[in-house]
Amino acid sequence: MGSITLKQITKSFGATEVIQPLDLEISDGEFVVFVGPSGCGKSTLLRLIAGLEDVTSGMIEINGVDATQTPPAKRGLAMVFQSYALYPHMSVRKNIAFPLKMAKLPLQDRDAKVEAAAAVLNLTDYLDRRPGQLSGGQRQRVAIGRAIVREPDAFLFDEPLSNLDAALRVNMRLEISELHQTLKTTMIYVTHDQVEAMTMADKIVVLQAGRIEQVGSPLELYHKPANQFVAGFIGSPKMNFVTGAHAQKHGAETIGFRPEHIAISQSGGTFNGIVGVSEHLGSDTFLRVNVEGMDSITVRADGEVALRHGDSVSLTPAPDKIYRFDKSGNAL
Repeated sequence: MGSITLKQITKSFGATEVIQPLDLEISDGEFVVFVGPSGCGKSTLLRLIAGLEDVTSGMIEINGVDATQTPPAKRGLAMVFQSYALYPHMSVRKNIAFPLKMAKLPLQDRDAKVEAAAAVLNLTDYLDRRPGQLSGGQRQRVAIGRAIVREPDAFLFDEPLSNLDAALRVNMRLEISELHQTLKTTMIYVTHDQVEAMTMADKIVVLQAGRIEQVGSPLELYHKPANQFVAGFIGSPKMNFVTGAHAQKHGAETIGFRPEHIAISQSGGTFNGIVGVSEHLGSDTFLRVNVEGMDSITVRADGEVALRHGDSVSLTPAPDKIYRFDKSGNAL
């Protein structure tokens, strides 16, 4: 079991309210990602669930039981931090076994659990090495292994990949997703990277300024953003936004359309502009088109597109892919 329910949870530091009253249901076995910009409260919310911070008001239930005042060690949760926090003088085997040693588990049982975790994480050949002899990705797997052996009701990940280079981040992202499929255990994962959120989550919780903007599956947030903030945060490159006369034609304060939903022609389109920076990524090319009187428009084009800096182009957003927002930024 690994269900977690937050009921009107708040957190204040002095007079500053960093988590506004929020409710959230996390089902047993779900992979839930908290995502949002720096300072939005996502790590604070994770620490409240873990018990590393005291709630100001509200209730946290774990498996249907009030755990608001329960000490962290008794909540049945295991946390994996951004820093690996490994003991450098200990072998990988001893690092993974450490929480079991503290729990006074018999040595034979400890070894069996460590061997099983190492097999899941492809660490069997590294059990007798020390952390200094491992790559960053291997060290993070050791930290995850230390959490696995505790057999928690839920894993809490606080930006675990931010110390890794780009290639390792992709590999570890896949490994953590595969781990979730293997263990079928609830996982809550904090990141500022919306690509990680989109590729890993069953359910995404988008946070801004200590409040939940929207909760839903990755495709729900992509196709049906509740407001302009979510629309601009989910998707890479980010959605284009246009105000003024073009928006008023659609009965909105602001309209938005994604870079991949724009047709390029030589003339006759909705927006006419000049190609500025081009980012060639092989399969795709991202064009920044400068349109007079507004911000540049980002277009996702084919990797072989024959356009260069200074070329004149005409852009037409797909009519059925235009998002409309009111003065408050809410979707219409």
